[in-house]
Amino acid sequence: MLTGCADTDYYLQSIGGHLQMMQAARPVAQWLTDESVAPALKQRLALAQRIRRFAVTELHLPDNASYQRYADLQRRSMVWNVAAAPDLSLTLKTWCFPVTGCVGYRGYFSEAEARTQAQELASAGFETSVYGVPAYSTLGWLNWAGGDPLLNTFIRYPEGELARIIFHELAHQVLYVKDDTLFNESFATAVERLGGERWLAAHGSAAAKKEYAEFDARRRQFRALSIATRRRLARIYKENKSAAPDKQALLAMKNIAMQDFRDDYVRLKSSWGGYAGYDAWVAGANNAAFGAQAAYDELVPAFEALFDAQGKDWQRFYDAVRRLAQLPAIERARALKKIPTESLSG
Repeated sequence: MLTGCADTDYYLQSIGGHLQMMQAARPVAQWLTDESVAPALKQRLALAQRIRRFAVTELHLPDNASYQRYADLQRRSMVWNVAAAPDLSLTLKTWCFPVTGCVGYRGYFSEAEARTQAQELASAGFETSVYGVPAYSTLGWLNWAGGDPLLNTFIRYPEGELARIIFHELAHQVLYVKDDTLFNESFATAVERLGGERWLAAHGSAAAKKEYAEFDARRRQFRALSIATRRRLARIYKENKSAAPDKQALLAMKNIAMQDFRDDYVRLKSSWGGYAGYDAWVAGANNAAFGAQAAYDELVPAFEALFDAQGKDWQRFYDAVRRLAQLPAIERARALKKIPTESLSG
């Protein structure tokens, strides 16, 4: 049954999955002194602890129990999110929860359960996207119980990406606005990008900086392509609001836009020497995928510009974001969009 509220079974799998993760976690200090732990993992855990300290001392992110324990979940993703959108809209279906409010996805600790939910939504006429998530934030609510742990799902990320994911999740503990996924994720993404660059500048090796520069250049190029496609689709779907839209004509325009996106991706990929990291996303690209992606990058340039406007001072930046968060949703979005930015696709 497709409803706006999570049912009892969903809550049970969420609670059970989280408890299993917490039970698997041990303090990093124990892993570092355990002779059975591979040296490569110990190196990554030690690096993560240096990044964690940097988050506190340089980025003024919360100093608490989070990311000072580690767990191996024996799977490639922490959870799998399901997103859904109509065939002529980028507006995601939302689910509402007591703590986080309404969000445009539903998370499952079982990939099979996530895909079952996606099938049910598809049967109801939605386009769906199922994607693995390496980490999520409990918003600091469970720091008394050990906090959010480091996980095997991201501990072996390249150094710059490891720093970014830790900074992103800690940013959610600085500020989280109920019912505003776009604001929350764009803010956290801005913190991860700005913080990640600062970490590498201060502590990254030449190899780590080179690896990050290559990876981030591809990411920015792909983001620019996907944003352009998303805006093109939005213009097409705007016509769907007319009194008597020609749905078949709109679907034909949509299909052309999607094929152009895939053709442009093939050309972009060839310039990367065959790097295939986005192949799976492109293969499954649809309204749900584009809608979910928008939450993580739509307002990032505005937050980065706000950081610059606050003299690149982290505490002043957080205070400015908190002031924005106190505004009604419409005023909040309007204020962010008024902030001058050099590029909306960078």
